[in-house]
Amino acid sequence: MIVKTKKYQLPTRTYIGIGFEGVLKQQWWVALIYLAICAGYFIIPNWWWIIGATIALVLYLLFWLIQFAGVTQMEQSKFMFEKLGYEINSQQILMKLNSKQGMPIKWDNIKRAKKGNDFMILYLSKAQLIHLPRKIFKTENEYKFVETILKRKGLIKE
Repeated sequence: MIVKTKKYQLPTRTYIGIGFEGVLKQQWWVALIYLAICAGYFIIPNWWWIIGATIALVLYLLFWLIQFAGVTQMEQSKFMFEKLGYEINSQQILMKLNSKQGMPIKWDNIKRAKKGNDFMILYLSKAQLIHLPRKIFKTENEYKFVETILKRKGLIKE
């Protein structure tokens, strides 16, 4: 079965939010480093431990935020923010700009996936993702078919 979706354009604001959230979940251990540096206050009581650690954490978060905002402006990634249709089957995902231009993506290239109540996100890397909202599928069965493929490939758990 081949699932052909409606055309969908990923808003840059949505991309930045999803990408930033994904990095924060992957790099949760940064919070432990922040707390460890702040714990220096108990060794040598000085507020600069907390101030310095907070500045470093804010700069780290800003770095990632700027990275995702920058991707939206790069020429190489403009295709991610154009109106695309998808053809999904058990071998690949075909991202189609129009009937003649498209790019196949094998399921092996997808690192992980996330399923929400009304969306699916397929992560190709930290900065590349495919956002599939439920509304782009023509029927509920097509959405469930794609969900089944993701389960079979081990990208999402039940």
